[in-house]
Amino acid sequence: MRDFILAEPVDMSTGFTDFFDTIGLTGGGLVTKGIAAVIAVIAIRMLLQLSADPKTALRKGSMALGTLFVAVILALYGSTLFSTVTNKAPSSSSTPAPGKGA
Repeated sequence: MRDFILAEPVDMSTGFTDFFDTIGLTGGGLVTKGIAAVIAVIAIRMLLQLSADPKTALRKGSMALGTLFVAVILALYGSTLFSTVTNKAPSSSSTPAPGKGA
């Protein structure tokens, strides 16, 4: 009988670090997804509490949809957005930029 290997085994002996590396999430990415989920819950709650008055319902509904849009964008692109904030500036001992001279 042949050995059928569906996937290569992965060593998960260090716990959560290995798990999040395999699914492609870092600690910062996980926090970003959590924040986006909380904002999405708030937006859905805002949508469920619309009033019967058309004018205020339109205003509050558009605010809720805008909040939901922000949550979706944060969930999709949040790790990319926040990674630009946390990158360190290059040190002065690095190679000079092209055209700057040596």
